[in-house]
Amino acid sequence: MKKLAILMLLALEFAVSGCGTSSPSTVTNTSATGSWEAQLIGGTGEASKLNFVTEFNVENSGPLDVTGFSFINSSACFANGLNGSTEAGTASFTTTTGTGEVTGQLTFTITSVTPPGNVLTLTSPEGGLTGTSNGTTTTTGTLSGGVAVGSWTLTGGAGDPSCAVLHGTFTMCQATATCTVP
Repeated sequence: MKKLAILMLLALEFAVSGCGTSSPSTVTNTSATGSWEAQLIGGTGEASKLNFVTEFNVENSGPLDVTGFSFINSSACFANGLNGSTEAGTASFTTTTGTGEVTGQLTFTITSVTPPGNVLTLTSPEGGLTGTSNGTTTTTGTLSGGVAVGSWTLTGGAGDPSCAVLHGTFTMCQATATCTVP
């Protein structure tokens, strides 16, 4: 009986001592920074002019820290310039360890301040955001060659009837005006 009790205590000690150990991380972290240009396809009238350039920062998954934004052309749907709109979004991406391939999704929303009430939303599905990362399991990499594709919707119609509910597709490229959709 004593031998059984000693064996049980040894087994318990091994089980408890194993709780503090962990295996090395197999997750590769990636951050995205810098300039992105969005080209929208579809829409009519004023809604067909909504291409823009933005700058943001994000790491792995979470809200975008939008640091810059400007429409490329003027539109009655959104005023260009200071306080013409507010921008927000989220991104999530997964980086394949070893190859550096990045996949994920992106949502970007522009809400008009002047005229009030217009909302442009870009949504890429899971896998709609791609690129490469130079990260490893011990370092955070930087996304390069980022491309997001998906659909956009404009709701509101304030200021101009051609800003009412419309939709189309978009391509958003990191650090370049033209890109190849994967």
